[in-house]
Amino acid sequence: MFLIFSFSFIISVALVFFIRKLALRFKIVDQPTGGRKIHKKPIPLLGGLAIFLGFFIVLGFLYFLNPDLIVGKNIFFKNLFGLFFGGLILMIGGFLDDKFDLKPKFQIVFPILAVIVVIASGIGIEKINNPFGGYIDFTHYEWILFWHEGVAYKFTLLADIFTFIWLMGMMYTTKFLDGLDGLASGITMIGALIIAGLSLSATWFQPETAVLALILAGACLGFLIFNWHPAKIFLGEGGSLFCGFMLGSLAIISGSKIATTLLVVGIPAFDVLWVILRRIFWEKGSPFKGDAKHLHFRLLNIGFSHQGAVLFLYFLAIAFGAGALFMQTTSKIIAFFILAVLMIILAAIAARQSKIKKKI
Repeated sequence: MFLIFSFSFIISVALVFFIRKLALRFKIVDQPTGGRKIHKKPIPLLGGLAIFLGFFIVLGFLYFLNPDLIVGKNIFFKNLFGLFFGGLILMIGGFLDDKFDLKPKFQIVFPILAVIVVIASGIGIEKINNPFGGYIDFTHYEWILFWHEGVAYKFTLLADIFTFIWLMGMMYTTKFLDGLDGLASGITMIGALIIAGLSLSATWFQPETAVLALILAGACLGFLIFNWHPAKIFLGEGGSLFCGFMLGSLAIISGSKIATTLLVVGIPAFDVLWVILRRIFWEKGSPFKGDAKHLHFRLLNIGFSHQGAVLFLYFLAIAFGAGALFMQTTSKIIAFFILAVLMIILAAIAARQSKIKKKI
């Protein structure tokens, strides 16, 4: 497993080096225009393309070497097909946005299409643990559309709706998280490593899922070396969405590990929810328009260094994510409440500090 992680890391490093030069040559860069863009000079974009290509190059190589490493009880070839084409849609949309700065109403088309492709490939949340015992089943309203090579292709109303909401939420969590150098890619790497650890545990033992998670983690680390502050390259629109897309999809493939993954991205997810509600109900504006009022920016305002804020959020992701490996469903719900309270406390401290600075 370590060799798989290392191989993905090496491929990603090589790709980042090449893609960075390509972005600079064609002037696909992020200009420092102020607001949420706190860098001081133009930084090349398209970094997410290195994670995307690195992931699928290694995946393809391993599939060619031994399909049993990838395809198994929980993963079918059609699922990999869906992940690839869903990711490709995000890369195309990300390139167009990085180059032409698309409006939010056009940006959202690509993640919607990517999720539809993934759902059509058979990746979906069929059930989740019920905190009061048993499971909550989402397969009550199900229609088989057709059969192909002994595999049913079906439309499952509740499961597909829940999957759509889950993946869109994960994508926009990592998209909004991509405000500090190394934050989105680092959190994605942590989440992938925790899913890999869970998949290799005796309780679940899903080695195929662990392989996918380790490939993603290695690809993210290869990019993170260049994305650590001060960043030499950014994820770009496609990359920031792809991180959440893959993390959310792995959570489903690994047996609907929704709660565990949510604990990893808990603080950013609560922050995204709060920011969206604030933009809609208080500011009467678009929920998709970026600003510098996210928690990670507020951490800078209360005295954290750039690296310090990122490491602090890494610590929370590792602490709650690793803790989830040993928690039952009820314990995870308690952990969610703790995260929510922590989020409120941090936001209150940041808001108070901002008011003090304005008075000074």
